[in-house]
Amino acid sequence: MSINKSVFKSASIIAAATLASRFLGLIRDIVIARYFGVYIYAQAFVVAFKIPNLLRDFVAEGAVNSALVPVFSEYHLSRSKEEFWEAANIVLQVFLIALVSLACLGVIAAPVIVRLIAPGFAASPEKLEITVRLTQVIFPYIVLVSLAAYAMGILNSLKHFSIPAFAPCLLNISIILCAMFLGEGVTGLASGVLIGGLMQVAIQVPVLYRKGFRLRRIRDWRHPILAQIGRLMLPRVASSGIYQLNNFVDTMFGSLAWIVGEGGVAALYFAYRLVQFPLGIFSTALSQAILPTLSRQSMEADYGQLKQTISWGLRATIFVMAPATVGLLVLARPIIAVLFLARNFDFYAANLTAAALFFYSFGLAAYGVTRILQSGFFALKDTVTPAKIAAAALGMNIVLNLLLMFWLRLGGIALATSLSGAVTSLMLFAALKRKIGDFGTRAIMVSAARIGCASLGMGVVLAAFVRYRGASVVTYMGLGLSLVVGILAYTLFSWALRVPEMRQLWGWVRNKSK
Repeated sequence: MSINKSVFKSASIIAAATLASRFLGLIRDIVIARYFGVYIYAQAFVVAFKIPNLLRDFVAEGAVNSALVPVFSEYHLSRSKEEFWEAANIVLQVFLIALVSLACLGVIAAPVIVRLIAPGFAASPEKLEITVRLTQVIFPYIVLVSLAAYAMGILNSLKHFSIPAFAPCLLNISIILCAMFLGEGVTGLASGVLIGGLMQVAIQVPVLYRKGFRLRRIRDWRHPILAQIGRLMLPRVASSGIYQLNNFVDTMFGSLAWIVGEGGVAALYFAYRLVQFPLGIFSTALSQAILPTLSRQSMEADYGQLKQTISWGLRATIFVMAPATVGLLVLARPIIAVLFLARNFDFYAANLTAAALFFYSFGLAAYGVTRILQSGFFALKDTVTPAKIAAAALGMNIVLNLLLMFWLRLGGIALATSLSGAVTSLMLFAALKRKIGDFGTRAIMVSAARIGCASLGMGVVLAAFVRYRGASVVTYMGLGLSLVVGILAYTLFSWALRVPEMRQLWGWVRNKSK
């Protein structure tokens, strides 16, 4: 229980900072949507920004989650400070050489990359040209965001979470201000990305310095930590790449305007960002906070505690993500209308985005569960199994896209992602259970059943409230009142159905208030 409290405290710190970041990210998306709709500049930015984000997951966040945090957590516990910071210096400088080389290649290859990722853009020379130009300007962001992720990995391994979690806020602030005051082209959106990336690095440097980091000349480049991180990172790079390729599959099919409608790429982006909002606030924070604890339990061969931590993480994730799923399903159209419907974001764009949000929402709980299960594998230094499962999910997503997009148009693309995500979580669950034994399957299933019933009860109440309120729901006050009604209904149903996570949460709140 003390471990769960420690993880919960770390997750709470990350969640608070992440909430601010996600809220600013939501404002950023609202600004982009209202200023540019789902048309040329919005689509160009979405594609141009996705490309370095893919590489960020390859070389930055993928390395942090699967390699840097577990390895540096072990170094922090078992080596001296001098050895720890020497290893950190070597990794940083190798990392930097690779990143700069990658950024240069990306700028040169941008025309080819854009044609591969958004083949439908070839039908519009203007859209293609704007996207290529934006991509070339934005591509150096991969260096900045990867350095920020490196700093986050070092600080997280030292159990410092707040500043790294807050850093993405600066990116969102930068894009918001630049989009509003510098315009819609290269000088606006692209400048915001680069300035924000630089600020993400700068805010973490003083903390690293206080912790003991000093940039030093490397005399021996054959440090064993490089091989250790490489063995862990390469399969995770493949796994992360496959996960991101799932997202790119959506972009590829969404660019086929003659099938799914004009603006599909931007509509999918705005919808997926909204689905990521509850994920980022809770699931990402929890999986990020739980990884050092799981890594320590794995290193100490304390598999009893490791199983308990994984079981608790899964139940906590389902407790939050299940009602969020139902809430998004019921409120998809009001949410899109309230947040985005203005200026250049018209009724056509609103209907298109609401359809994508509705079908993306089906996979929300599965996405959260997947992140916890992946953390379990990474703590065990197994990055191959998640990569294999992600590859199977990619193939499934492509097939489902081809089957569903002609029937449901843009909604079919979103539904395909949700279905492949659900299958991924089930496969990861079964694989981890085979690897370490049962980690409380019965408790998880009982808890999930009760949470599911409470969420459905909430959905019925929320749907009735929306129907009763009618058009007044499509206002900030009406939407906010709907959310309050949903939370209250879920709380009451959870108490009535004796959901254990609700009682644990209440006990934690009471202890904190004393």
